[in-house]
Amino acid sequence: MGKKGGGDSGGGSSNNKKGGGGGAKGSKGGSGGGDAKSTQKGAQSINVRHILCEKHGEREKALERLKNGEKFNVVAQDMSQDKARQGGSLGWKTKGSLDPEFEKVAFELAASTVDNPSYGLAHTPFGYHIIMVEGRK
Repeated sequence: MGKKGGGDSGGGSSNNKKGGGGGAKGSKGGSGGGDAKSTQKGAQSINVRHILCEKHGEREKALERLKNGEKFNVVAQDMSQDKARQGGSLGWKTKGSLDPEFEKVAFELAASTVDNPSYGLAHTPFGYHIIMVEGRK
């Protein structure tokens, strides 16, 4: 099974107790079928959500649910293993406030919705992440 979202890389968030960050180099789009990279430059903050799984297999199950059309926030509430249980919301994060590897992915992701998310994948010391961005400014 091919995974969307690209490769994994290390890193953790300096802003979240249980792994609110991480990065993925070359992250591709999620269930929207397109490339999630944005050509938008200059955004200084993003509204970000994630799903954190301790094991790769759990993240694969979460990805399958997303591919089957489930809303990102519902999958996050059911499967995310951190304290960001409010649909995986980490809130608005400014450039420089997160792990540099996380920012490489998150600030390149196009804004999307929980109904039709574009997402990137990351592996950090906290586990395996699926990251989506809801807003940019």
